[in-house]
Amino acid sequence: MRERAEAVLRRLAGDHARLREDQWRAIEALVVDRRRVLCVQRTGWGKSAVYFVATALLRERDRATGAVGPRVPGDVVGPTVIVSPLLALMRNQVEAAARAGIRARTINSANLDEWGEITTEIHAGAVDVLLISPERLNNPDFRDGVLPKLAATTGLLVVDEAHCVSDWGHDFRPDYRRLRTFLGDLPPGTPVLATTATANARVTTDVAEQLSTGDGSDALVLRGTLDRESLRLGVLDLPDPAHRLAWLADHLDRLPGSGIVYTLTVAAAGEAAEFLRSRGYPVASYTGQSDDADRRAAEQDLLDNKIKALIATSALGMGFDKPDLGFVVHLGAPPSPIAYYQQVGRAGRAVEHAEVLLLPGAEDAAIWRYFASLAFPPEEQVRAVLAALHTDRPLSTQALEPLVDLRRARLELMLKVLDVDGAVRRVRGGWLATGEPWVYDEARLRRVAAARTAEQQAMREYATTPGCRMRYLRECLDDSEAADCGRCDRCADPLFGTEVSPAALSAAQTFLGRPGVEVPPKKLWPTGLDAVGVPLKGRIAPAEQALAGRAVGRLSDLGWGGRLRELVGPEAADVPVPDDVTSAVVEVLKAWAHGDDPWPRRPVAVVAAGSRSRARLVGSLAERVATVGRLPLLGQLPPAVSPAGAARGNSAQRVRALHDAFTVPDDVAAALAALDGPVLLIDDLIDSGWTMTLLARALRRAGAPDVLPLALAVAG
Repeated sequence: MRERAEAVLRRLAGDHARLREDQWRAIEALVVDRRRVLCVQRTGWGKSAVYFVATALLRERDRATGAVGPRVPGDVVGPTVIVSPLLALMRNQVEAAARAGIRARTINSANLDEWGEITTEIHAGAVDVLLISPERLNNPDFRDGVLPKLAATTGLLVVDEAHCVSDWGHDFRPDYRRLRTFLGDLPPGTPVLATTATANARVTTDVAEQLSTGDGSDALVLRGTLDRESLRLGVLDLPDPAHRLAWLADHLDRLPGSGIVYTLTVAAAGEAAEFLRSRGYPVASYTGQSDDADRRAAEQDLLDNKIKALIATSALGMGFDKPDLGFVVHLGAPPSPIAYYQQVGRAGRAVEHAEVLLLPGAEDAAIWRYFASLAFPPEEQVRAVLAALHTDRPLSTQALEPLVDLRRARLELMLKVLDVDGAVRRVRGGWLATGEPWVYDEARLRRVAAARTAEQQAMREYATTPGCRMRYLRECLDDSEAADCGRCDRCADPLFGTEVSPAALSAAQTFLGRPGVEVPPKKLWPTGLDAVGVPLKGRIAPAEQALAGRAVGRLSDLGWGGRLRELVGPEAADVPVPDDVTSAVVEVLKAWAHGDDPWPRRPVAVVAAGSRSRARLVGSLAERVATVGRLPLLGQLPPAVSPAGAARGNSAQRVRALHDAFTVPDDVAAALAALDGPVLLIDDLIDSGWTMTLLARALRRAGAPDVLPLALAVAG
C-alpha cells in the first residue's frame, strides 16, 4: 500500500517526491485503520497530499471491491468531502487533484447552476472529491436536502484549516461548528482528517475533542515541528506610515521574486497599492470588498509573476498557494503571533530563502480594539434576540436589526453560534427560536477574551524580543522543538535597515497628506422600521436626500487617520479645529469645487450640526469654513433630542433613535427658505451615516434647496 501511495504522490508532486513518515502514518490511519486524524503541521509540509493520496487509495479499493448500495462498515461508497474555507483554496485544490488523476468538483455560492449536474455525477460515482465551504453546511436547502445523503455516503471527510472549529483559534468561524452535525451523521468506520498549520496546544486539544467519535475513542494527533527553514524574519521600527510606505518604495525591488504586502484595513490596502503604483511598481490590491473576478485576476497575476506584489488584507489568507512566493511584508501587525505565523507561512514553500518583514505601527492597537469589539455580545442582547425569534414566522437579519442594538456582522455571527448550539434554526426566510434550553457561557467568553488580550501583548513582545524571532513564534504555538533559527535579524545581521531616501519620504508624505474622501448619500431606509413604530420604509424621498458629501479622511487611513483620531476618537477632548486640519478642509473644498466630480452647485451658506461632545470643534470648523468661503453662517443646530444612551449598534437602531430627534430653529428655517443654492452641513464624524442623513432631511424639510455634507472624518 505504501508503494501505491508513493506512486500517487509522484503524480501529484513530481517524480522525486517521497512521503514523510507522518504523512504515511496519517494515510495508514485513514485508509487501513479508518481512524480520525488531526494533522498539525507547518505550511508547506504537505497536508493536502495526505488527503489526496488517501482518497486515491480509498477510491481504488472501492472500485476493486465494487462496493455499492447501503453503507456497510468497511465499505467506501462515496467521494471524499473536503470542507474548505476559501474559494481560492478550492480552485487550487481542484487543479492539484487533477494532476493526481483525481476528479474533484466544488459546490459553492459561485456555481449554483451546476449543483444538479454535480449531484448526478456524485450518485454515478464519477466524483472522487467534493469541496464545499463551511457556510454551505448551514444553508437550509443544503443542510436539509443534501447534507444527510452526503454524510451517509462520504468515503472520507476532510476538515481543512481545522483551527477555525475552535473559538480559541485566531480565525474562529461559527459555520465550522456545523461539522458536529456532519460528524454525527457519518456511518461508523468513516475516516476523518483535520488539518491546520496554526494551532497551539489549547486549540489542538479542543479540535481533537470535537473530532472524537461518539464511543469516546480519541483522534490520532500528528503534530510536527513548526520551523520554516526558508524564512528569514525581521522587524523594522519606522516612525510613521509615511516612512513605512517610503521604505517599501525604496526596497520593494530588492525583495526576492514576487510576494504579498499585508495591511490591517481595506483603506490601507488601497492607499498602499495606489502609492506603490505611483512609484512605478506593478502591484494590485486584494480585499474582502474586491469583486470576485478582480480577486481571481489578482491571484492569477501573482501566480504568473506579472506583478511584484499583492497588497492585501487578511482576505488573502488560508489556502492561497504559490510555492515560490519570495516575501511577505506586513504594514501593521496582526493581533496575534499565531495569525502572523499563518500569514507569513504563505512564503518560501519551494524556494531556498524568503524574506518576512514586519513594519508595526502605533495605530495597530486601535485597529485590534475595533475588531475585538465584534466579539460575542452580552447576555441581555442575546436573550433579546431569542425573545424576538419566538414567533410564528421566521425573521431575517434585517428584520431583527430594529429590535436589537447590534451591528449586522456581530448579529450574524451570534445567530450562527446560537444555531450550532441548537437555540435557533436557520430556515427559508430567516431565523426561528427552537425553544431548546440554552446557557450563556460567560466564563468561557471571558477566558477567550483574556486569551485575545494576551495574544495582542505577545504580538507587541514579538516586535521587541531580543531573542530569536522564529523561536518566539514557535513557542507561541507550543512547539516543543522550538530552537533558535540562526537566520532572523536577531540571530544574524539584519539584511535590511530602516533608512529611507528623502525623495521617497517626500513622495509618501505628499501622497498621504492629500485630504478628501467622498461620502455617498443614503438612498434607502433600513428594513423593518415600521415594526417598531417608525413610519419610514423603502426609498428616501429625493426631496429629503442629501447630496454626495466629502470628508478629510477615514479614521483607518494611513495618512490622515492618526491625526483625525486625535480629534474625534473616543478619548479626544473638545478643542477648536487646529490650523493644519482647517487647511486640509480648505483643500477638500477646492478639490470638490474644481475636481473630476465637482458639486452640482456652489454652496451659498453654512450650518453646523449640533454636538453634545464636540460642540467647540464643530462650531469652530463651521465658522472657519464660512469665513474662508465668504458664506453666511446660519448657526449651529441643537443637539439631537433622543433618549439617554440612544442605540448606535446598527442602521435600524440608529434611525429608530434619531428619526424625529432633530429640530431646525425658526430663524434658521427662514434663512434656509430664502436660499437659492445648497447649504454646507458641517459635522465632525460620519459613523453610520444616519445622523448626517437625518440632519439633511430635517434641513430639506425646513426649506433648504440642497444639502452638501462636509465632515472631518469617516469611521472605518
